[in-house]
Amino acid sequence: MKTLEIVYLGLQRCFRVGFTTATACLLISCASVDSRTTQYVGAPHPPPTDPAIVQILRTEPTRPHEKIGEVLVDATTDPAPPVTEIEARLRKEGAKIGGDAVVVVYDRIQPVGAFVSGPWWGRSVGPITGRILIGVVIKYKR
Repeated sequence: MKTLEIVYLGLQRCFRVGFTTATACLLISCASVDSRTTQYVGAPHPPPTDPAIVQILRTEPTRPHEKIGEVLVDATTDPAPPVTEIEARLRKEGAKIGGDAVVVVYDRIQPVGAFVSGPWWGRSVGPITGRILIGVVIKYKR
């Protein structure tokens, strides 16, 4: 009976370690999108808008508007999330602060960190890259 308990506990431990490792690998391999929104001081603070109507622009519109804040989006590059997911995040964050449009002013892939691998005597350092987008949230004047 004692031997069966030891085998059972050993299998249970192996399952936990395997499950934890598989979960960690799955989470690491997933694309992610993080964002932050900042409202400008002294700018109007309109009520939230519907994300479905928020436009994403690459140039400043000629229509009269006010700049009300900024959105910063940080996305992984390996694997990269779909562009539609990044655009949805820009719309959602712009809508939170009452924007009618988000004008993308910065869109680059750049180093955001580094990783070290290998043994003590032969380590190598590699970059971790990320996609950074900055958008200015605007409200059209009526």
